[in-house]
Amino acid sequence: MKKFIIGLVIGLVLPAVVGYFYLSQGFAPIATSAKPMPFEQKAASMIIHAHMSKEAPKGEPTIPADETNLTAGAAIYTENCAFCHGVPDTPTSKAAKGMYPLPPQLFTHDEMVTDDPTGKIFWKVKNGLRMTGMPGFNEMLTENQMWQVSLLLKNADKISPAVKSSLVKPAAPAAAAPPATHDHDDDAGKPGHHHDHNAHAH
Repeated sequence: MKKFIIGLVIGLVLPAVVGYFYLSQGFAPIATSAKPMPFEQKAASMIIHAHMSKEAPKGEPTIPADETNLTAGAAIYTENCAFCHGVPDTPTSKAAKGMYPLPPQLFTHDEMVTDDPTGKIFWKVKNGLRMTGMPGFNEMLTENQMWQVSLLLKNADKISPAVKSSLVKPAAPAAAAPPATHDHDDDAGKPGHHHDHNAHAH
């Protein structure tokens, strides 16, 4: 019995000690280009699935998936989501490629969320996901708008050509303006600038 208790304590304490050492000594990867930690992806997936199963809205959305709502959802998506999650027939943005985990390209067939319940999509839009770069839009969008973009993603594989055409690639960030330069005449009269008018006298 004593050996069993000792073995049980070691089995519980040793992993905790090793885990603390691993994290506290800087061995855990934090760069977006680093490989995931052991079991990181599986643990994250399990946590997300379990939590959303409890909190995501059940039943049907509060609005229909009609052309009006899908078009409105496309406008919301273009403004808020497309830079990371992409639009149809467009390569992944450079910013998205530099993120970890890589944001799913939600109009690419293999990465669509059309199999997810709409309530689950809505929960992600509303609350975001920690440590993924996915923000929560609860303070930025109305509940109706969050349902509209959720319905768009739920139906991403069967949207009409009109809705698809309203999904446009977001504009790239503007390049920094070059530093301003001054003409010679602009410096005249400024401290430290001396203009000798007698030099031009005849």
